[in-house]
Amino acid sequence: MSLLNFVSFPPLGDERGSLVALESEKTVPFAIKRVYYIFATQKSVARGFHAHKNLKQVAICVTGKCRMILDNGENREEVWLDSPTKGLLINDLVWREMHDFSEDCVLLVLASEHYDENDYIRDYGSFLKQVRL
Repeated sequence: MSLLNFVSFPPLGDERGSLVALESEKTVPFAIKRVYYIFATQKSVARGFHAHKNLKQVAICVTGKCRMILDNGENREEVWLDSPTKGLLINDLVWREMHDFSEDCVLLVLASEHYDENDYIRDYGSFLKQVRL
């Protein structure tokens, strides 16, 4: 089973431009409890390197691009996020890494839960032990 599950956000608009609507439990497959975005990341910097025990996320590159790596302990897949109309659904217990940010990259992340440091798994070895229980 692929780790690369995408959510499409149909653009709305006319000759004036485009708009994408993100709606909790409608265009986004969960109730949104937290929204954040990553920007001004240096090209040589990689981010992420963690998993969550109980958190779903949708990552959307609203401008620019970055390379995402997802890993569930058995499969490791990568994809470029480069469209404001395509979101990557990231489920519980999936290791994630973000690489190769373009200079103009703004990565928007929608989360199913509020921030909780105890939900993070920041060590890959601990992550592998957790998913192999």
